[in-house]
Amino acid sequence: MTSGTSRTSGYHDVHLREHPARQGIWQAIASHLAPWIPESAHVVEIGAGHCHWINAVRAAERLAVDLWEELPRHAATGVQTRILDAATGLRTLGETRFDVALASNVLEHFEPDVAARIAGEVRDLLRPDGRFIIIQPNFRYAFRSYFDDYTHRSVFTDVSLPNLLRAHGFTIERVQKKFLPYSMRDLRSTVPAWMVRAYLHSPIKPRAGQMLVIARRG
Repeated sequence: MTSGTSRTSGYHDVHLREHPARQGIWQAIASHLAPWIPESAHVVEIGAGHCHWINAVRAAERLAVDLWEELPRHAATGVQTRILDAATGLRTLGETRFDVALASNVLEHFEPDVAARIAGEVRDLLRPDGRFIIIQPNFRYAFRSYFDDYTHRSVFTDVSLPNLLRAHGFTIERVQKKFLPYSMRDLRSTVPAWMVRAYLHSPIKPRAGQMLVIARRG
């Protein structure tokens, strides 16, 4: 998962160490969510980190945004990068430029008022009917480990996050309370693609602690 809040590599060394299984997992996730992202779309990922999600997306234009100075090293060919702080710099990307915005494990790293402002600024980045696709810890199911990450500042659930988005002009298209396990830190060296696909499609989600919210600019 990714975060746009680390000003040094220290956070990534502790919480987001690179893992050989992540790339394959994110390819399966991107394929699963592809129906929501047209191949003609202009897509931005906020807090892209190691760029696993944006690298796996099929789109006409892809932009990875993160505060982490190592961001460009992880972007695939064809993925543009921009180093900026989502708390202050999203407006520099322009308005109504993108069809889809992605965010995985980002909003919880900001104070509530900043997270709310980011939601509004993401709306401004999107073209009419553009989508904001969020993969996010769901405190309802992840409360035991939620604050083991010392950078977590805000709490969101499958009710509060959609309501925040509604308050900033979004229409909610989909909420999946349990989407992924809370953490990937205990992964084996490889995870078969069929296993990831089976998990994503299964109604039974062992260790699920992350939700999926898909919102459209209303």
